[in-house]
Amino acid sequence: MKTAERLIKDLRKISSEMPDMSADDLRYAIKSVSSGGENSLRDVFLNNIPVSSKRRFIMPKSENQKQYVEAIKDHDIVIGVGPAGTGKTYLAMAMAINAFHRKQVSRIVLARPAIEAGEKLGFLPGDMIEKVNPYLRPLYDALYDMMDSEKALKLIERGIIEIAPLAFMRGRTLNDSFIILDEAQNTTSEQMKMYLTRLGFNSKTVVTGDITQIDLPAGKTSGLVEIMKILDGIEGISFVHFSEKDVVRHRLVQEIIKAYDKYEKRHPGR
Repeated sequence: MKTAERLIKDLRKISSEMPDMSADDLRYAIKSVSSGGENSLRDVFLNNIPVSSKRRFIMPKSENQKQYVEAIKDHDIVIGVGPAGTGKTYLAMAMAINAFHRKQVSRIVLARPAIEAGEKLGFLPGDMIEKVNPYLRPLYDALYDMMDSEKALKLIERGIIEIAPLAFMRGRTLNDSFIILDEAQNTTSEQMKMYLTRLGFNSKTVVTGDITQIDLPAGKTSGLVEIMKILDGIEGISFVHFSEKDVVRHRLVQEIIKAYDKYEKRHPGR
């Protein structure tokens, strides 16, 4: 009863300050307070990430998401591992845009392996950029959700925001940059080593992936799986692990992930 009274009291306080608060934002905030993750609804909403967005704020919606955001603030290399829909890429993008607006970095680089394409890439129409663009679409979607599309396009044209396949990172040193590697479970060992050694001065990188969704050919070791063993315990590198409890898409996505987990435990090797 006391918790309910406190929630109602907090809601009255923040409703006038945050009129754009959505029903989903409120639902996740209440869940966080009820589970003991925060002291009050106000604490939850104060943990938002300012971005140039149609939304007033973007905020972590679970305790793991909050730890993820804090890890990105405090570490130069952060690896987020967990299922789809847990906010790994979305929150990393928000932190990148926030760092750019605060002039902490001068550019944002977004990379993704095109491993899924395999040999089929050569049969797709258009030049190399047109061929790999379908694999980069999720990064564009997250960017346009947080930044006016016209402004984002201008920054992309000027090379201040770069969205490119992982192969384009080879031979470069990325200084003064916020770099995100998405779908990292589909990197090979060699690609992951190449990527991590691109990090230059005054730069941060966030590596995200889902080790249950590896599309590499049989016999190839995932670079993401490998660095979970190789880099564990190195000061300055933070690993954040997500679960189905952190899924912030449609509520049924969480149930689907749970169902698959149960099925795979009952049918190992399938």
